[in-house]
This record gives sequence, C-alpha cells and structure tokens, in this order.
Amino acid sequence: MRQTRLVCQWSAIIIETSHQNSTVLFSAHLWRLYQVAIQVPLRTFRSIVNGRSQKHSLSRGISAPWAFTLLELLVVIAIIAVLSSLLLPTLAKAKMRGHQVFCLNNLKQLNLAWLLYADDNNDRLAYNLGATEIKQVLARNQQYNWANSVLNWELDPDNTNTILNTHAALGPYLAHSARVFRCPSDNVLSTLQRQAGWTGRSRSISMNAMVGDAGEFTRSGVNVNNPHYHQFLRLGEFTSAPDIFVFIEEHPDSINDGYFLNRAYTNEWTDLPASYHNGSANLSFADGHAESHRWLSRTTKRPARPDAAGLPFKVHKRDEADLEWLMKRTSTH
Repeated sequence: MRQTRLVCQWSAIIIETSHQNSTVLFSAHLWRLYQVAIQVPLRTFRSIVNGRSQKHSLSRGISAPWAFTLLELLVVIAIIAVLSSLLLPTLAKAKMRGHQVFCLNNLKQLNLAWLLYADDNNDRLAYNLGATEIKQVLARNQQYNWANSVLNWELDPDNTNTILNTHAALGPYLAHSARVFRCPSDNVLSTLQRQAGWTGRSRSISMNAMVGDAGEFTRSGVNVNNPHYHQFLRLGEFTSAPDIFVFIEEHPDSINDGYFLNRAYTNEWTDLPASYHNGSANLSFADGHAESHRWLSRTTKRPARPDAAGLPFKVHKRDEADLEWLMKRTSTH
C-alpha cells in the first residue's frame, strides 16, 4: 500500500512537471518513480517475455502466482498518463499546423486560378462584386463573379450551396473543387444551423475589394469606397505585385459576400480578417505567393463565433498596427 501511494503521488508530480516544461525536474521525478516501481517484483514481466503464461501454468495444475499486481497496473497507468500529457498537446499543435498549411495551399490554388483567368481574358481581372449585385447577376442566370455565395447565420441555401462557388468565374481553373474555398479550421455555425445538422458553410475566403471589377462600386473607374486608392482592373496595373494581397481568410462573423473591404483614413474595421491559426490569417498576393500573418492586437483576434465581430468598430491608437499593416497591402495611391 505504501508503494501504491508513492506511485500515485509521483505520477501526479510528473504530470504536473511535464506541463511546466521543466526538463530537469521532469527527469528527476521520472527517475524517482522508476526507483519506487523497481521495488515491485519483475517476475511477471520476465514470465511474459519467456512465454510462461498463466494458461500454461494452469494446464499443468500449478497455480499462477505471477499475475499483475495493483501496483504494477498503477505504474503502467502512470506511464501512459505521462506520455499522454506530453503527446496530446503536441498532436493538437500538429493538427492545427496541418490545417494552416492546407488552408495556405487553398489560397495558392485560388491565386493561381485568378492569374490564369486574367491570362485567358486579355489581362482583365475577375469580377469582385458586393452582395446586392451578386444577387442581381444570379437572378439573370449569370455567374461571372469570382465567387457567388453570400453567407449569413440563417438557413439560406447560399451558405451550403457549393455550386455558387465551383461554377463561378474561377471554378473551371480549380477543377470545380469546393474545398479550395474553405479553411479546414472553419467549422463555425450558428445554433440554428447546427440544429439543422449542418457541418460547415461553403466559404472562408474573400477577395481584396480593391482588386478586380467591383461593378457598381467602380463605375467611374475608381472605387467609391476608397476613391483615393487605385482599383486594379488589369493584371498589368500592379507595379509591386508582391505587396498587394488578393485573397484573405475572413472572420466568420464578418464574411458575407467575397468583397473584403476596409476604408482608408477611417481608422475602423469594416471587414475583419480571421485568426484561425493561433492568432494568424493566411493571405495570397498578386505575384502568386501566399503567407501567414500573425495579428498583434487582441481586438483583431475576436472569437470565431456568430455575432462576435461587432462590425464596424473603431480601432484604438494602441491597436492600429494590424489595420495599418493590411491597408498598406490593400492598394496604392
């Protein structure tokens, strides 16, 4: 019983130490557990290795004294607990990292499709319309926008109808793949949608509002939302393609149409980027490269759930770094 108590005590200490990431203390406590456990007779393990099973002993009419003791079982449980406490956080991080890489690859594919579209259309970039005009275009049975889904927290079919994206302007360049438009970390749904049995919405990614023909917003050749910034209508207009983002992961409570807009000089978030990947979002750029960017401000990294973004909202001076970073990569004067 004394040994059992010691094993339990030292197992608890080891698990606590492993969470503290102290290699020296962890090693010392693990050695102490070994010293306690080594006092237990090891004949059971030797008999298993040598093939002397309980069944063999009983068949010869001999009692089997080498069954597992409670203490030995506790030692095994303690070791499993230690390994689990070490491995599970690592596996969770590996899964998160895998989702981030998968999502980054999705943005690269979208960006390549966007470039191929321009190449096939005399250098003109894909349309990037707002929600109202998307609905009007679909009503005319046309699908020339880059993506046609308009998302919300209700049970509207746009939320799950992947054809609205796969058969839009970029769909043919993506083999009509639906998963390219979503981040695997984005499984955010409203209570109503979960009750309906949904597992996710159709899109997590939006396009920079200053890239592409924005329809009614760019009738005069400039974007009415940012009249002092350049609206890129052709691929050849980029003078510094690596510095202008095209696609971005958008916060689930911000995303509706695929038109990601923030207005210069207002010092507020109109549309908010996502932060699924440990406070980071993936973006792709006009030259074709993609990268992850970690947001600095707590106010940028709002919880990924319905009604959490609270848009639009003013940005305090101490939290301006994220908005400034993004606006510098939105367009040029």
